[in-house]
Amino acid sequence: MARGRLRIYLGAAPGVGKTFAMLGEGRRAQERGRDVVVGLVETHGRARTAELLDGMEIIPRKALVYRGMTLTELDVDAVIARRPRVVLVDELAHTNVPGSRTAKRWQDIDEILDAGIDVVSTVNIQHLESLNDVVQEITGIPQRETVPDEVVRRADQIELVDMSPEALRRRMAHGNVYPPEKVDAALSNYFRVGNLTALRELALLWVAGKVDEQLDRYRAEHGIAGTWEARERVVVALTGGPEGDTLVRRATRIAARSKGADLLAVHVTRADGLAGQDPASLARQRALVESVGGTYHQVVGDDVPRALLDFARGVNATQLVLGASRRGRLAQLFSRGVGVTTTALSGSIDVHMVTHEEISKGRARGSRSRAALTRRRRVAGWVLAGLGIPALSALLVPFREELTLPSEILLFLLMVVVVALVGGMWPAITAAVVGFALLNWYFTPPVYTWTISSPENLLALAIYVLVAAMVSAVVDVAARRTREAARASADAEVLSTLAGHVLRGEAALPSLLGRLRETFGLTSVTLLERRGGRQPAAGDQSDPDAWRIVATTGGPPCACPGTADTDVVIDDDLVLVARGRLLDASDRRVLEAFAAEAAIALRQERLEEEAEQARPLAEANKMRTALLAAVSHDLRTPLASAKAAVESLRNTEIDWTDEDRAELLATADESLLKLDRLVANLLDMSRLQAGALGIALRPTALEDIVPRAIDDLGPLWDRVGADISVELPEITADPALLERVLANLIANAVRYNPPEEKVLINASRHGSLVEIRVIDRGPGIPPEAHDRVFLPFQRLGDRDNHTGVGLGLALARGLTEAMGGTLVPEETPGGGLTMTVTLPIAWTTAAEYASGHEHAPRGVTPDGTPGPDGGAPSASGDVPAAERR
Repeated sequence: MARGRLRIYLGAAPGVGKTFAMLGEGRRAQERGRDVVVGLVETHGRARTAELLDGMEIIPRKALVYRGMTLTELDVDAVIARRPRVVLVDELAHTNVPGSRTAKRWQDIDEILDAGIDVVSTVNIQHLESLNDVVQEITGIPQRETVPDEVVRRADQIELVDMSPEALRRRMAHGNVYPPEKVDAALSNYFRVGNLTALRELALLWVAGKVDEQLDRYRAEHGIAGTWEARERVVVALTGGPEGDTLVRRATRIAARSKGADLLAVHVTRADGLAGQDPASLARQRALVESVGGTYHQVVGDDVPRALLDFARGVNATQLVLGASRRGRLAQLFSRGVGVTTTALSGSIDVHMVTHEEISKGRARGSRSRAALTRRRRVAGWVLAGLGIPALSALLVPFREELTLPSEILLFLLMVVVVALVGGMWPAITAAVVGFALLNWYFTPPVYTWTISSPENLLALAIYVLVAAMVSAVVDVAARRTREAARASADAEVLSTLAGHVLRGEAALPSLLGRLRETFGLTSVTLLERRGGRQPAAGDQSDPDAWRIVATTGGPPCACPGTADTDVVIDDDLVLVARGRLLDASDRRVLEAFAAEAAIALRQERLEEEAEQARPLAEANKMRTALLAAVSHDLRTPLASAKAAVESLRNTEIDWTDEDRAELLATADESLLKLDRLVANLLDMSRLQAGALGIALRPTALEDIVPRAIDDLGPLWDRVGADISVELPEITADPALLERVLANLIANAVRYNPPEEKVLINASRHGSLVEIRVIDRGPGIPPEAHDRVFLPFQRLGDRDNHTGVGLGLALARGLTEAMGGTLVPEETPGGGLTMTVTLPIAWTTAAEYASGHEHAPRGVTPDGTPGPDGGAPSASGDVPAAERR
């Protein structure tokens, strides 16, 4: 029986319409005459989804009793007994009620597929096992309902149900996804624009990877070797030579001109892994490729052009970037070279030959040891060649009447092979020549003369010498390759151990230098840097004053390269030096790799230090920005009010009543009090910027701060509605600064909110954070202006692009970030602007901290966070709930 086919509708978040699309497909299949039934579909009270079920056959669910509750699940046996052509089963990642035959619904579906029935199902991107931690990082909510990626990848068809974050939020605001009482909380938590955008990108990338797999499989199954330009991919070939940087930058520009093109760098290593190369240059070029957003690959092959083209065709590349040949003109006469051969075989792949400064300078040859064997074996080979061949002749002379010339030649050939195995090629060739002479003298008629009477004997001796030389060469090459392979294996093991040593989290530079000293048994290893401002001089290699020790390990360090046993020049300013013993050429290759990694580690450490130094400057700049904004905006209004009141009182031409005089004095007093408060805040900010004032962060209750911020509005306080639960935990903040932030945000919201509407203030807990939202129903501001509203001297706002929310927002964001929080604007569903202040919870005990991180409500919780199923809360905390989409 043929296995059924699985089709999956994949969505980025609950509510995008996966179930609706699945039912639509079922109805279309039914209209085409196929036998379609509904195994299990959750409508979640959505009228339009329920309408699609009308007229469709629904398999009754299986009822299960768990902890006194009756719950229903998919009845697999009933589906198989009914044997439809297609069955619709919602929520692939659902966990079955304990006591069911299988633990997960995807296992039920697998059983139905084995019965030869096609299945159509749904799943959200957050339920894929490989993305579980990524989704938790984005949303702050762990997903307990997961499905292995391989289950989804095995599907015969995967269709993405896509919807923009704005459209999904509008659907929710209209009540098309969740009940009205849960919409506001959901929009403010899980279904924020940032969360939905990130989840949508994850879904698109995952499906794009699946499409790539399907395309590669189709091309492989149909034997399609040509390039299909479905997507631009630029491959750059690197040799480790000095021209590599030029090639990478040129390939980057080519990829940039083809928007969205992938950049891949490839290095071809000989099949025996012993090709000469510069590890330091390759490491640097790899870092350069990754810094521009490309990926680095290494392939093995003796035929470099074919290896390059095989790789390019394997990744469906459209363009290949090569460097012009570094060989001289004479060498090019005898061989076409990699570039010419690759171009001739490239077919539909465009090949770019890039000129560079290293053209015709010759290849950079790796330092390979010429001595394939140890000195003792070479000496033994020469001794055996000098004594063994004459000894063999003396042994065979008494028996030359019984032996034929071919037998004698074979015995001499055997001796030559033994010499080759012991001492290598040159002792063996010497033995072959000596053997030729002795065979001619003692065993070739006429004996004891150099004359050879028979042409056949001459031919036999000539073949003997030729075969002996060939065997000697082969044996020598095999010995050389064996020795080099052992060396390469040891080097690879060292570098692999080195990589693991660093990745385990140890300090990069000390780890690198310490590992290098241990590997080669050195006394000390030191990284030296040329002192700033000094130009390289002829004698500075022995001048300790010209160098500065960056890092060292082991015994007394070398103060300059001239006092070291071995040194590796990394660049004009950095040198790695070692003391203890001289290293041979093959060891230097590994040393160069260590040196390249040490340079990268040093640069990373310094970048981190620069980032740490720049952070206070950035914070100071934010404070300065906030100060300028406040001086130009917040001080002007109370100053103008106080000045107008005083000038009115001084006007002797008007006869003020006692009531008018009292009102003017109250206005002046209120304005001056506000001015005094603003000046005090600004002075505190100035001291904070100078590092002379610390922010008084302490546990703060929102129910104490929000009323004071509303009171700052004066007579406009009744245009604000607040809903702050007393059950919210305290937050870590400076109460005075937080009041200043909220007062500013509320004043701006009231200014642009319709008079008949109230500005809403609410707060909710989100993991270890508390979010305070100031919501207005004004016209809102363009999304592209969300970041610019916080810049000083900008006029962006709710009503148009020229007037609006005011410059005080720069002060509000500066103060919020100074307290360790964030202030971001969002669109209010249905129109308007929501300013969200996020601050950390003030944990008082470790147990409280742990409990704050363990909450992972199932379904849609009272604060609007979808549980792992994405739907309504379950009746029991231990019973999985159906996903609400």
